Amino acid sequence: MSLIKSVSGIRGTIGGTPGDNLTPIDIVKFTSAYAHLMQKKLNKKHLKIVVGRDARLSGIQVLNLVLGTLSGMGADVVNIGLATTPTTEIAVTEENADGGIILTASHNPKQWNALKLLNENGEFLSAEDGSELLQFIDKEFNTISYAQIDDIGKTTEKDYLQKHIDLVLQNNLVDADAIKKANFKVIIDAVNSVGGIALPALLKALGVENTIELNCEPTGIFAHNPEPLPENLTEISEVIKKQKADVGFVVDPDVDRLAIINENGTMFGEEYTIVAIADYILAKNGGGNTVSNLSSSRALRDVTEKHGGKYSASAVGEVNVVAKMKETNAVFGGEGNGGVIFPPLHYGRDSLIGIALFLTHLAKSCKTCSKLRATYPNYYISKNKIQLTPETDVDNILKEIKKKYENKENVQISDIDGVKLDFKDGWVHLRKSNTEPIIRIYAESKTYKQSEEFAMMIMNDVDNL
Repeated sequence: MSLIKSVSGIRGTIGGTPGDNLTPIDIVKFTSAYAHLMQKKLNKKHLKIVVGRDARLSGIQVLNLVLGTLSGMGADVVNIGLATTPTTEIAVTEENADGGIILTASHNPKQWNALKLLNENGEFLSAEDGSELLQFIDKEFNTISYAQIDDIGKTTEKDYLQKHIDLVLQNNLVDADAIKKANFKVIIDAVNSVGGIALPALLKALGVENTIELNCEPTGIFAHNPEPLPENLTEISEVIKKQKADVGFVVDPDVDRLAIINENGTMFGEEYTIVAIADYILAKNGGGNTVSNLSSSRALRDVTEKHGGKYSASAVGEVNVVAKMKETNAVFGGEGNGGVIFPPLHYGRDSLIGIALFLTHLAKSCKTCSKLRATYPNYYISKNKIQLTPETDVDNILKEIKKKYENKENVQISDIDGVKLDFKDGWVHLRKSNTEPIIRIYAESKTYKQSEEFAMMIMNDVDNL
């Protein structure tokens, strides 16, 4: 499996040969280049970097390589150990650090790992910084200079989970008293990663006394496919019905994606995590602007406009959503895969604040989870993918699809990220994935049949190129 290098980091499968897989050599090289970039950007020789990791099996190996390399670059490291991605992001600013590295491959299976790179604000690197990093690795890496013996960095260990939880509870839109009074029975599935540490502690702090834990031991041996999609969540759906629970929460291995399951075992809807939370925030704030990416549901636009705000779409990727949020002064944003971004806490996808806000909303609504979901407009997304081969010319595919539809009536085209075709009764978005060797083809309409037809139409177009 080839390494996937992007502006936000490097991702690949463990083992194999350097340059083709995520090997120790690649980890050292990428970490060194990152430290060099931050030294240059901040004009500082001696850096302070926060490092956190999820619970996947390769975590210790990758962590030791990263810690040693950062020390070799003269950087002091704050190792926060097993930690969620949002916890690591928060730790960067709380430590007044110069950056951070999160060791996680998010929703990818156990053979994968990755280095996600943060700037001094605890946010993912900008496109410009990421491009400079990749160019340095390709063209100038042999000029890198490591620290002499008296200048090597030191490592300290800290735990930032409690600080993260404290910040969640301090937000005035989180009402722990209302949550406690509602006396919810909550089921959680943490897919045997760091959510198994973070979610029980959060729920206890919110006053949830009846919690049933599934797959919460952080062994890194994922009990099911770690991507929180409906086909992977059959166990929790059955437990919710059997236990007569009020709601279920499922997170991915680094806890930046949040899926919600209704009290009857049905899916609240991955896309509707941010829709429901936006509805609550906008109602309390008296409106405001929101942002999601091009592959996210129109439902967020509808809810935002209902509250008198303006919705904007960004390219896919947290860094792009955050940039658009800052540009439009958005009070809330996220990605349709369950990624909640709440600026008063920090500019990063965060399932902990997502759970706290959703439970507050559910408690104050006096509705069951499924009845709350029924208050939002119904859209159906069809998610498909085309596996890439070394011979696949993705740029040409996108160019030809755009060319075919650009002169047709009632079609709006965006090419800021792949190609998105907006029709009157739905849309199709196709783009190259940043995390897997695939082209993603997402389609949405008010009926699942229409969504499937949109997707199949474009997939047939691609086949016929």
